[in-house]
Amino acid sequence: MARVRIENTRLKSWDDVALNLKEIGECQIAIEGIEAKMNEQISDLKLSAAIEAKPHQERIKKMELEVKEFTEDNRDDFIKSKTKFFDFGNVGFRQSTKIVIKSIQAAINGLKARNMTDCIKVSETVDKERLREYPDDVIAALGATKKIEDVFWYEVDRTKLAQQ
Repeated sequence: MARVRIENTRLKSWDDVALNLKEIGECQIAIEGIEAKMNEQISDLKLSAAIEAKPHQERIKKMELEVKEFTEDNRDDFIKSKTKFFDFGNVGFRQSTKIVIKSIQAAINGLKARNMTDCIKVSETVDKERLREYPDDVIAALGATKKIEDVFWYEVDRTKLAQQ
């Protein structure tokens, strides 16, 4: 296999930078077109699958309701066991407990008053955007530092690109 020499790809002028930005923009537009086409195909496939699956979903709902109604009508058969076993599945009853709270704040206040804080979920995080506004000495006192750096960025002018 022959050796291939790779040329230096470093840009040599601002005109080269401008050409790269133009090509980056063209590539981004091409990618967006590809993704738009892909998303359209995905949407079409989802719609097709939903249409194809709908009769099966409706049939399942109907049969589930029939099984539920029959099971509830024959609840006396579940005195010895809460489950009936069949070749292709099981039916039965299980106990479900839900807590219904009318007022969250009243419940939290009541839990605090009874020292039941283990029933209260608390999540705390640092708002770094807000903390950035404080003086450096306050930030340092918290054991944090402000790191300032110049970060490269670029922007493609899509309107000029579209005019070509």
